[in-house]
Amino acid sequence: MNTGSNKPGEAVVAAHGATSDESRDEVRGLGSRAPEFIKARRVLHLSWQVGVFIVGLAVVAAGAAMLVLPGPGWVVIFGGMAIWATEFVWAQLVLRWTKRKVTEAAQRALDPKVRRRNIILTTIGVVIVAVLAGVYLWKFGLQMPWKIEDQ
Repeated sequence: MNTGSNKPGEAVVAAHGATSDESRDEVRGLGSRAPEFIKARRVLHLSWQVGVFIVGLAVVAAGAAMLVLPGPGWVVIFGGMAIWATEFVWAQLVLRWTKRKVTEAAQRALDPKVRRRNIILTTIGVVIVAVLAGVYLWKFGLQMPWKIEDQ
C-alpha cells in the first residue's frame, strides 16, 4: 500500500487533515458499491438492492433481538448497517456519523480528567452500595428466601 511516505508505518495526511483512508472514502463517494455489470442493468440492479436490503434487515433484526437475548446486539446491528451501506446512501451517511461520534466519545473517554472523574465516581458508587448492603445485613441478617430444612 502506498501511504505517500518513505517511512514504514506512517500515514499520509490530506490537506484537510484526514488520513489516507478517510480521503479515499471521500473520493470514492456515496452510492452503490455493486459491480458494474449489475449497475448496467436496471432490473438486475433493483433486485440486487432488494437482496442487500433483505440481508441487512435480517442482520439488524437479529441484532435487535440480541439486545434482549444473549449476544453482541450493537455489534450485529452495526454490521447490518454496514451491509446496507454497501448499497444505500442514507446508510452510508448514518454509518459515517456513527463512526465520527464513536471516535469523539473514545477521545473524550481517554482524556485524563474524564478518566479520573469516572474512577472517582465509580469508587464512590461502590462504597455507597457496600455501605447499604452492610446496613441491610446488619438490620435483617442473611436470610434465604427458602427453607432448606423443610425439604
